[in-house]
Amino acid sequence: MKTLVYLIIGVFFGIVIYKSEAASWFRIYEMFEFGSFHMYGIIGSALAIGVIGIQIIKRRNIKALGGQDMQLNPKAMSIPRYLFGGILFGLGWALAGACPGPMYVLAGAGYGSILIVIFGALGGTFIYGLLRNKLPH
Repeated sequence: MKTLVYLIIGVFFGIVIYKSEAASWFRIYEMFEFGSFHMYGIIGSALAIGVIGIQIIKRRNIKALGGQDMQLNPKAMSIPRYLFGGILFGLGWALAGACPGPMYVLAGAGYGSILIVIFGALGGTFIYGLLRNKLPH
C-alpha cells in the first residue's frame, strides 16, 4: 500500500513538473542566462513550501508513513560539501539540461536520449558511494 502512495505522489509530481515546463531544456537554458523568472519562481515556490512544510513537521511532530519518527537532523556545515557539491550539481544540471527529478519526467514523456543522462547520474552516485569514505566531508 505504501508503494502505491509513493507511486501516486510521483506521478502527480511528474505531471506538475511537465506541465509547468520545469523539465523543458529551453526553460532551464533561459534560467542559466537570467533571461526569465519562470524557473526561479518555480524553485523559489518549492523552497518556500519546503521550509514551511519542514517547520510544520517539526512543530507538530508528524510521523513518517510507517509510523516512525522523521530524521530531520541538520548536516554539518563545511565549505567543501556545499561549494564542490553545488558546483558539480550545477554543472551537471547545465550540461544535461535537467536536474534529477525532471530527468525521470523526461524519460516518462518519451525522450529516450535522457536515459544516457540517467545512466550517468546513477553511475556517478554509485562511484560516490564507493569513494565516500575517502572524500572530505
